[in-house]
Amino acid sequence: MQKQNETPASTEISFLNCIDLSNPDTQQSVSLLKQACLDCGFFYVTNHGISQEFMEEVFSQSRKFFELPLSEKMKVLRNEKHRGYTPVLDELLDPDNQIHGDYKEGYYVGVEVPEDDPEAHKPFYGPNVWPEDGILPGWRQTMEKFHQQALGVARAVARIIALALDLEADFFDEPEMLGHPIAVMRLLHYAGQISDPSKGLYGAGAHSDYGLITLLATDDVYGLQICKDKDAQPQVWEFVAPLKGAFIVNLGDMLERWSNCIFKSTLHRVLGNGQERYSIAYFVEPSHECLVECLPTCKSEKKPPKFPPIKCGTYLSQRYKDTHANLNVYNKHQS
Repeated sequence: MQKQNETPASTEISFLNCIDLSNPDTQQSVSLLKQACLDCGFFYVTNHGISQEFMEEVFSQSRKFFELPLSEKMKVLRNEKHRGYTPVLDELLDPDNQIHGDYKEGYYVGVEVPEDDPEAHKPFYGPNVWPEDGILPGWRQTMEKFHQQALGVARAVARIIALALDLEADFFDEPEMLGHPIAVMRLLHYAGQISDPSKGLYGAGAHSDYGLITLLATDDVYGLQICKDKDAQPQVWEFVAPLKGAFIVNLGDMLERWSNCIFKSTLHRVLGNGQERYSIAYFVEPSHECLVECLPTCKSEKKPPKFPPIKCGTYLSQRYKDTHANLNVYNKHQS
Protein backbone atom coordinates (compact mmCIF):
# COMPACT_ATOMS: atom_id res chain seq x y z
CA MET A 1 0.00 0.00 0.00
CA GLN A 2 1.34 3.40 -1.00
CA LYS A 3 1.63 5.73 2.00
CA GLN A 4 1.23 9.43 1.38
CA ASN A 5 4.35 11.54 1.69
CA GLU A 6 4.00 13.70 4.80
CA THR A 7 5.98 15.29 7.56
CA PRO A 8 6.25 13.28 10.79
CA ALA A 9 3.32 13.72 13.21
CA SER A 10 3.92 17.05 14.86
CA THR A 11 2.41 19.16 17.59
CA GLU A 12 2.06 22.22 15.35
CA ILE A 13 -1.21 24.04 16.07
CA SER A 14 -3.10 25.97 13.39
CA PHE A 15 -4.36 29.39 14.44
CA LEU A 16 -7.84 29.96 13.02
CA ASN A 17 -9.92 33.10 12.61
CA CYS A 18 -12.84 33.44 15.00
CA ILE A 19 -16.25 34.66 13.74
CA ASP A 20 -18.46 36.09 16.50
CA LEU A 21 -22.09 35.70 15.36
CA SER A 22 -23.19 38.36 17.87
CA ASN A 23 -20.88 40.96 16.31
CA PRO A 24 -22.99 43.85 14.91
CA ASP A 25 -20.15 44.75 12.51
CA THR A 26 -21.14 42.43 9.65
CA GLN A 27 -18.36 43.69 7.41
CA GLN A 28 -15.73 42.66 9.95
CA SER A 29 -17.24 39.17 10.13
CA VAL A 30 -17.30 38.94 6.34
CA SER A 31 -13.66 40.04 6.13
CA LEU A 32 -12.51 37.51 8.77
CA LEU A 33 -14.49 34.70 7.16
CA LYS A 34 -13.23 35.50 3.65
CA GLN A 35 -9.64 35.51 4.87
CA ALA A 36 -10.20 32.13 6.56
CA CYS A 37 -11.84 30.64 3.47
CA LEU A 38 -9.00 31.76 1.22
CA ASP A 39 -6.36 30.61 3.70
CA CYS A 40 -7.45 27.20 4.99
CA GLY A 41 -11.24 26.75 4.82
CA PHE A 42 -11.50 26.35 8.62
CA PHE A 43 -12.60 28.86 11.27
CA TYR A 44 -14.25 29.08 14.69
CA VAL A 45 -17.78 30.37 15.29
CA THR A 46 -18.63 31.76 18.74
CA ASN A 47 -21.70 33.32 20.38
CA HIS A 48 -23.86 31.19 18.11
CA GLY A 49 -26.89 31.09 20.41
CA ILE A 50 -26.69 27.46 21.64
CA SER A 51 -26.09 27.55 25.39
CA GLN A 52 -23.05 25.84 26.90
CA GLU A 53 -25.36 24.04 29.32
CA PHE A 54 -27.33 22.48 26.46
CA MET A 55 -24.15 21.57 24.55
CA GLU A 56 -22.93 19.69 27.61
CA GLU A 57 -26.27 17.87 27.85
CA VAL A 58 -25.99 16.76 24.20
CA PHE A 59 -22.46 15.41 24.82
CA SER A 60 -23.65 13.65 27.99
CA GLN A 61 -26.48 11.96 26.07
CA SER A 62 -24.10 11.01 23.25
CA ARG A 63 -21.76 9.36 25.77
CA LYS A 64 -24.68 7.39 27.26
CA PHE A 65 -25.48 5.92 23.85
CA PHE A 66 -21.93 4.86 23.04
CA GLU A 67 -21.57 3.27 26.49
CA LEU A 68 -24.39 0.82 25.65
CA PRO A 69 -23.42 -2.80 24.85
CA LEU A 70 -22.61 -3.37 21.16
CA SER A 71 -25.61 -5.73 20.86
CA GLU A 72 -27.90 -2.86 21.90
CA LYS A 73 -26.28 -0.39 19.50
CA MET A 74 -26.57 -2.87 16.60
CA LYS A 75 -30.38 -2.82 17.05
CA VAL A 76 -30.28 0.69 15.56
CA LEU A 77 -27.71 -0.06 12.83
CA ARG A 78 -27.39 2.47 10.01
CA ASN A 79 -29.97 1.93 7.28
CA GLU A 80 -29.81 2.72 3.56
CA LYS A 81 -30.94 6.30 4.32
CA HIS A 82 -27.90 6.84 6.55
CA ARG A 83 -29.79 6.99 9.82
CA GLY A 84 -28.63 5.22 12.96
CA TYR A 85 -25.47 3.58 14.30
CA THR A 86 -22.20 3.14 12.40
CA PRO A 87 -19.80 0.62 14.01
CA VAL A 88 -16.03 0.98 14.30
CA LEU A 89 -14.30 0.50 10.89
CA ASP A 90 -17.61 1.09 9.01
CA GLU A 91 -16.22 4.11 7.17
CA LEU A 92 -13.10 4.15 4.98
CA LEU A 93 -12.24 7.75 4.08
CA ASP A 94 -8.72 7.39 2.72
CA PRO A 95 -8.35 3.97 1.02
CA ASP A 96 -4.93 4.82 -0.43
CA ASN A 97 -3.43 5.23 3.04
CA GLN A 98 -5.62 3.26 5.48
CA ILE A 99 -5.24 -0.48 6.08
CA HIS A 100 -8.59 -0.59 7.96
CA GLY A 101 -11.59 1.70 8.21
CA ASP A 102 -11.79 4.57 10.72
CA TYR A 103 -11.33 3.72 14.40
CA LYS A 104 -14.50 5.55 15.38
CA GLU A 105 -18.17 4.76 15.87
CA GLY A 106 -20.99 7.12 15.05
CA TYR A 107 -24.71 7.81 14.97
CA TYR A 108 -26.53 9.60 12.14
CA VAL A 109 -29.59 11.83 12.69
CA GLY A 110 -31.15 13.63 9.73
CA VAL A 111 -34.15 15.79 8.92
CA GLU A 112 -37.21 13.92 10.24
CA VAL A 113 -39.56 13.12 7.33
CA PRO A 114 -42.56 10.82 8.06
CA GLU A 115 -42.70 7.60 6.04
CA ASP A 116 -45.97 8.59 4.35
CA ASP A 117 -44.54 11.93 3.17
CA PRO A 118 -44.00 12.13 -0.64
CA GLU A 119 -40.43 13.31 0.04
CA ALA A 120 -39.57 10.27 2.18
CA HIS A 121 -38.42 8.17 -0.82
CA LYS A 122 -35.47 10.47 -1.48
CA PRO A 123 -31.96 9.58 -0.26
CA PHE A 124 -31.12 11.06 3.18
CA TYR A 125 -34.83 11.79 3.82
CA GLY A 126 -37.24 9.68 5.86
CA PRO A 127 -37.85 8.81 9.52
CA ASN A 128 -34.89 8.74 11.88
CA VAL A 129 -33.86 5.60 13.76
CA TRP A 130 -34.00 6.01 17.55
CA PRO A 131 -32.96 3.93 20.58
CA GLU A 132 -35.92 2.82 22.67
CA ASP A 133 -37.05 5.54 25.07
CA GLY A 134 -36.97 3.07 27.95
CA ILE A 135 -33.23 2.57 27.41
CA LEU A 136 -32.28 6.24 26.92
CA PRO A 137 -35.12 8.47 28.24
CA GLY A 138 -35.27 11.89 26.58
CA TRP A 139 -32.45 11.04 24.16
CA ARG A 140 -34.47 11.60 21.01
CA GLN A 141 -35.84 14.95 22.23
CA THR A 142 -32.34 16.21 23.06
CA MET A 143 -30.96 15.25 19.65
CA GLU A 144 -33.91 16.70 17.73
CA LYS A 145 -33.56 19.99 19.60
CA PHE A 146 -29.84 20.18 18.87
CA HIS A 147 -30.42 19.33 15.20
CA GLN A 148 -32.88 22.21 14.89
CA GLN A 149 -30.68 24.72 16.73
CA ALA A 150 -27.54 23.79 14.78
CA LEU A 151 -29.40 24.39 11.51
CA GLY A 152 -30.06 27.95 12.69
CA VAL A 153 -26.32 28.41 13.28
CA ALA A 154 -25.51 26.97 9.83
CA ARG A 155 -27.93 29.38 8.14
CA ALA A 156 -26.33 32.32 9.95
CA VAL A 157 -22.86 31.23 8.79
CA ALA A 158 -24.14 30.71 5.22
CA ARG A 159 -25.34 34.33 5.11
CA ILE A 160 -21.81 35.56 5.90
CA ILE A 161 -20.38 33.17 3.28
CA ALA A 162 -22.83 34.58 0.69
CA LEU A 163 -21.65 38.14 1.41
CA ALA A 164 -18.02 37.00 1.22
CA LEU A 165 -18.77 35.68 -2.31
CA ASP A 166 -20.39 39.02 -3.31
CA LEU A 167 -23.88 37.49 -3.31
CA GLU A 168 -27.03 38.69 -1.56
CA ALA A 169 -27.01 37.72 2.12
CA ASP A 170 -30.10 35.52 1.70
CA PHE A 171 -28.74 33.63 -1.34
CA PHE A 172 -28.52 30.30 0.53
CA ASP A 173 -31.88 30.83 2.29
CA GLU A 174 -33.86 29.96 -0.85
CA PRO A 175 -36.20 26.91 -0.54
CA GLU A 176 -34.14 24.79 -2.94
CA MET A 177 -31.03 25.52 -0.90
CA LEU A 178 -31.12 25.75 2.91
CA GLY A 179 -34.88 26.33 3.00
CA HIS A 180 -35.28 22.52 2.71
CA PRO A 181 -31.77 21.25 3.38
CA ILE A 182 -30.20 17.84 3.72
CA ALA A 183 -28.84 18.44 7.22
CA VAL A 184 -27.17 15.41 8.79
CA MET A 185 -25.89 15.34 12.35
CA ARG A 186 -23.39 12.69 13.38
CA LEU A 187 -22.43 11.85 16.93
CA LEU A 188 -18.87 10.49 17.00
CA HIS A 189 -16.88 8.48 19.53
CA TYR A 190 -13.18 7.64 19.30
CA ALA A 191 -12.55 4.92 21.88
CA GLY A 192 -8.90 5.70 22.64
CA GLN A 193 -6.81 3.88 20.05
CA ILE A 194 -3.42 5.36 19.21
CA SER A 195 -3.15 6.30 15.53
CA ASP A 196 -0.04 5.65 13.51
CA PRO A 197 -0.02 7.21 10.01
CA SER A 198 3.13 5.24 9.09
CA LYS A 199 1.10 2.04 9.58
CA GLY A 200 -2.12 3.34 8.01
CA LEU A 201 -4.00 3.57 11.34
CA TYR A 202 -6.25 6.60 11.85
CA GLY A 203 -9.16 7.73 14.01
CA ALA A 204 -10.52 9.19 10.78
CA GLY A 205 -8.63 9.04 7.50
CA ALA A 206 -7.72 12.15 5.53
CA HIS A 207 -10.70 13.54 3.61
CA SER A 208 -12.56 16.67 2.67
CA ASP A 209 -16.25 16.95 3.51
CA TYR A 210 -18.80 16.49 0.76
CA GLY A 211 -21.30 19.28 1.27
CA LEU A 212 -21.65 23.01 1.76
CA ILE A 213 -20.30 23.49 5.30
CA THR A 214 -19.74 21.38 8.41
CA LEU A 215 -20.14 22.52 12.00
CA LEU A 216 -18.06 20.54 14.49
CA ALA A 217 -18.49 20.59 18.27
CA THR A 218 -15.75 18.79 20.20
CA ASP A 219 -14.77 17.93 23.74
CA ASP A 220 -11.40 19.19 25.01
CA VAL A 221 -9.30 16.31 23.62
CA TYR A 222 -6.97 17.12 20.70
CA GLY A 223 -7.22 14.96 17.59
CA LEU A 224 -8.40 16.99 14.58
CA GLN A 225 -5.67 17.92 12.10
CA ILE A 226 -5.81 19.94 8.88
CA CYS A 227 -3.57 20.09 5.81
CA LYS A 228 -3.82 23.57 4.33
CA ASP A 229 -2.20 22.58 1.03
CA LYS A 230 -3.30 19.12 -0.10
CA ASP A 231 -0.96 19.23 -3.12
CA ALA A 232 2.19 19.99 -1.10
CA GLN A 233 4.90 17.32 -0.97
CA PRO A 234 5.43 16.47 1.78
CA GLN A 235 2.02 17.23 3.30
CA VAL A 236 2.12 19.34 6.45
CA TRP A 237 -0.46 18.57 9.14
CA GLU A 238 -1.45 20.92 11.98
CA PHE A 239 -3.71 20.32 14.97
CA VAL A 240 -6.85 22.41 15.45
CA ALA A 241 -7.25 23.34 19.11
CA PRO A 242 -10.63 22.65 20.73
CA LEU A 243 -12.28 25.95 21.77
CA LYS A 244 -14.85 25.70 24.56
CA GLY A 245 -18.31 26.82 23.49
CA ALA A 246 -17.33 27.26 19.83
CA PHE A 247 -18.07 25.37 16.65
CA ILE A 248 -15.17 24.59 14.34
CA VAL A 249 -16.54 25.24 10.83
CA ASN A 250 -15.08 23.96 7.59
CA LEU A 251 -16.04 24.30 3.94
CA GLY A 252 -17.10 21.28 1.90
CA ASP A 253 -16.42 20.16 -1.67
CA MET A 254 -19.81 21.42 -2.83
CA LEU A 255 -18.92 24.99 -1.89
CA GLU A 256 -15.59 24.57 -3.70
CA ARG A 257 -17.54 23.58 -6.86
CA TRP A 258 -20.01 26.42 -6.38
CA SER A 259 -17.25 29.02 -5.92
CA ASN A 260 -15.16 27.70 -8.84
CA CYS A 261 -12.34 26.85 -6.40
CA ILE A 262 -12.09 30.39 -5.03
CA PHE A 263 -12.99 28.90 -1.64
CA LYS A 264 -11.30 25.56 -1.01
CA SER A 265 -12.43 22.54 0.93
CA THR A 266 -9.57 21.35 3.11
CA LEU A 267 -8.14 17.93 3.87
CA HIS A 268 -8.54 16.95 7.51
CA ARG A 269 -8.18 13.81 9.61
CA VAL A 270 -8.32 12.62 13.21
CA LEU A 271 -5.36 11.08 15.04
CA GLY A 272 -6.06 9.15 18.23
CA ASN A 273 -3.63 9.71 21.10
CA GLY A 274 -4.89 7.04 23.50
CA GLN A 275 -7.58 9.27 25.03
CA GLU A 276 -11.30 8.83 24.47
CA ARG A 277 -12.69 11.63 22.32
CA TYR A 278 -16.26 12.72 21.55
CA SER A 279 -17.40 15.12 18.86
CA ILE A 280 -20.55 16.07 16.96
CA ALA A 281 -20.38 16.86 13.25
CA TYR A 282 -23.27 18.67 11.57
CA PHE A 283 -23.14 18.40 7.77
CA VAL A 284 -25.15 21.02 5.88
CA GLU A 285 -26.17 20.55 2.27
CA PRO A 286 -28.85 22.12 0.06
CA SER A 287 -31.99 20.27 -1.05
CA HIS A 288 -31.91 17.21 -3.34
CA GLU A 289 -33.05 19.16 -6.38
CA CYS A 290 -30.62 22.04 -5.96
CA LEU A 291 -28.41 22.37 -9.02
CA VAL A 292 -24.86 23.09 -7.92
CA GLU A 293 -23.33 25.18 -10.68
CA CYS A 294 -20.73 27.91 -10.77
CA LEU A 295 -21.91 31.07 -9.02
CA PRO A 296 -22.27 34.15 -11.23
CA THR A 297 -19.78 36.10 -9.08
CA CYS A 298 -17.13 33.35 -9.40
CA LYS A 299 -16.72 33.05 -13.17
CA SER A 300 -15.51 35.24 -16.02
CA GLU A 301 -14.13 34.90 -19.53
CA LYS A 302 -10.70 34.28 -18.03
CA LYS A 303 -12.08 31.99 -15.31
CA PRO A 304 -14.74 29.75 -16.87
CA PRO A 305 -16.51 27.14 -14.69
CA LYS A 306 -14.23 24.21 -13.77
CA PHE A 307 -17.05 21.75 -12.97
CA PRO A 308 -20.25 20.76 -14.79
CA PRO A 309 -23.56 21.40 -12.96
CA ILE A 310 -24.74 18.52 -10.77
CA LYS A 311 -27.80 17.90 -8.58
CA CYS A 312 -27.02 17.86 -4.89
CA GLY A 313 -28.83 14.56 -4.16
CA THR A 314 -26.98 12.72 -6.94
CA TYR A 315 -23.61 14.03 -5.83
CA LEU A 316 -24.07 13.19 -2.13
CA SER A 317 -25.42 9.69 -2.75
CA GLN A 318 -22.32 8.75 -4.71
CA ARG A 319 -19.92 10.21 -2.14
CA TYR A 320 -21.55 8.31 0.76
CA LYS A 321 -21.60 5.07 -1.26
CA ASP A 322 -17.87 5.43 -1.96
CA THR A 323 -16.88 5.71 1.72
CA HIS A 324 -19.25 3.45 3.72
CA ALA A 325 -19.30 -0.33 4.07
CA ASN A 326 -22.01 -2.24 2.20
CA LEU A 327 -24.82 -3.01 4.67
CA ASN A 328 -24.83 -6.64 3.53
CA VAL A 329 -21.62 -7.07 5.54
CA TYR A 330 -23.64 -6.66 8.73
CA ASN A 331 -26.53 -8.83 7.55
CA LYS A 332 -24.11 -11.73 6.99
CA HIS A 333 -22.45 -11.08 10.35
CA GLN A 334 -25.76 -11.13 12.23
CA SER A 335 -27.27 -14.14 10.44
